[in-house]
Amino acid sequence: MSRTVATILLAFAGLACTEPPQEVFVDSRGTAASDAPRSTPGRSYERNFVFATVTGDSLLLVSWLFETTTQPGTVVRQARGWLDRSGTWDAFFVERWETPPTRIPARILPRGSLRLVARDGNTVDGIIFDEGTRNLELALGNVLIQWGGPRGELFQLLDGSLYLSDRRLGGIVLDMARGSSADSPRAGDWAFLTSGDSLQVVLQGESEHQGEPLPTYRGWARLDLRDLQWSNLNVDWVETNAFQPARRDVPVSWSISSPEGDIQGVLEVTSSDVRAGQGSSPVLPVQALFEVEGTVTIEERTFPIRGLFRHERR
Repeated sequence: MSRTVATILLAFAGLACTEPPQEVFVDSRGTAASDAPRSTPGRSYERNFVFATVTGDSLLLVSWLFETTTQPGTVVRQARGWLDRSGTWDAFFVERWETPPTRIPARILPRGSLRLVARDGNTVDGIIFDEGTRNLELALGNVLIQWGGPRGELFQLLDGSLYLSDRRLGGIVLDMARGSSADSPRAGDWAFLTSGDSLQVVLQGESEHQGEPLPTYRGWARLDLRDLQWSNLNVDWVETNAFQPARRDVPVSWSISSPEGDIQGVLEVTSSDVRAGQGSSPVLPVQALFEVEGTVTIEERTFPIRGLFRHERR
């Protein structure tokens, strides 16, 4: 990364800690999704960034996942960062901490070796990880397309650059934000899939997986600069493997289809980072990030596709 760019990023890094006067759920690239209440206990907010690019024949993914949960008298925060390179996963950042109640609990905050580049209050322009000799910087560029979900979710695709040590890689970034409460149960698994510059696809389950039947999914796609959307998709588990640490089965392949037949696809896991959570029940929570590949057929055109599939069961 050039010294000029680094200097600009560091100059803005401190702004991520400040709070603007108005309350918003998320101000992503300058767009307010919805008004957010104060720190009402029982609310949860997610903000996720996924960078994807192809180097040689391999997919490179950087995933930053942030979650904030409001509880009586406190706000519990989690931040996790992964680098997936040539099928090898590196969970390089994992932090969980608490902060006092705040007017804007959805705001993501820096922590330790994690720094944020922000402007105009809550518009995130970059994420910096700097720990000794390890340095990884994700810079967000222009918005390519934006979608909204039925419960205030916001998905944006952006140009992005990854600075990995002294190497710069161009790619595309998914910036997603969503929230839930007792009155609006959590949405489910999600995926970010790409096929070069031609096709990008985002999938989201309408609810968490609780057994049979599988939840309905929604889908959004950018195909040759056009906007496509599906309000009812079937994303079925074709094959599963037993994950003994959590005593659960996890999916390793999926089929994708719409009732109208205008989209069809298959995905298979090529590598993964799967972890069991904590709990008193014999069956434990599970959190998984899957690198997937397969094909998607849209408008009678078939595309090879790669990307990230996020699976979680609580």
